[in-house]
Amino acid sequence: MTATRTLGSTGPQVSALGLGCMGMSALYGESDRAESIATIHAALAAGITLLDTGDFYGMGHNELLINEALRTAPGAAREQVLTSVKFGALRTVEGAFTGYDGRPAAVKNFAAYSLQRLGTDHIDIYRIARVDPDVPIEETVGAIAELVEAGHVRHIGLSEVGADTIRRAAAVAPISDLQIEYSLISRSVEDAILPVCRELGIGVTAYGVLSRGLISGHFSRDRELAPGDFRAMSPRFQGGNLQHNLDLVDALRKIAEQKGVSVAQIAIAWVLGRGTDIVPLVGARRRDRLTEALGALDVTLDAADLSAIEEAVPAGAAAGSRYPENQMAHLDSER
Repeated sequence: MTATRTLGSTGPQVSALGLGCMGMSALYGESDRAESIATIHAALAAGITLLDTGDFYGMGHNELLINEALRTAPGAAREQVLTSVKFGALRTVEGAFTGYDGRPAAVKNFAAYSLQRLGTDHIDIYRIARVDPDVPIEETVGAIAELVEAGHVRHIGLSEVGADTIRRAAAVAPISDLQIEYSLISRSVEDAILPVCRELGIGVTAYGVLSRGLISGHFSRDRELAPGDFRAMSPRFQGGNLQHNLDLVDALRKIAEQKGVSVAQIAIAWVLGRGTDIVPLVGARRRDRLTEALGALDVTLDAADLSAIEEAVPAGAAAGSRYPENQMAHLDSER
């Protein structure tokens, strides 16, 4: 894969697709460690240079997994990798989320632990996962800017913040990118957030491009989710909502079949086509799913395709919110 994109006017050049590693450690049931590492190796071999993680994914497990994968990868590929790390989530021993901490002292503490777990001397892009309502975003971003000045962080990112917060953060220091959910069935970013990012020269790393597998073409109506799978609590995967949303997938499947591609590939290609300032993150946990996702880079959607997709899955067509109500309350981007 030779396709690259630049994250905003101040950010790094990265592969056109990034690999989101969360599912290798948390929230989708058990994962296979050996297959996870093999998938990261395959991603590097294919030219993916952006690995996305969070220090709270598996309470550090994901960062340690990435460390192991990079230590055992060929040197040339390893040197090209950029790490994007989210921080700030507070968790209990049992795994519950209890809030977010964006205090400057906490920011620097989180970073110190991440650097140790990742086995590196710098983090390429660092961002708080959700805004701490008790700490002005200016203070949180200012603390990351001090880490940049010290050489511990290369670029500052944001995650799930609204247009006003983006402006406030960008007034403190250069912002490389906003990480936010963006897919055929999650398009609220288009209203105000994406225009502000483009006005300020901020890139977008889009997660959830397959809506946690919902629009991947692989999720069946009778699928039973494993214990601990986040989707068991997700409104879009519940009862009538699930049936409605899979009807949308069936409509999308017809378009994909006419083009000779998979549902996942057409869904990823749609996000890729929203602008060269957008880098989709694919959450592949297995090599076969990674190979399928990479195929989206070869899919070109013309005006007729886009019109058909819009008719099959119009904006706002999904049933159910993208997170449970208590988690939606933490999203500055939804206010």
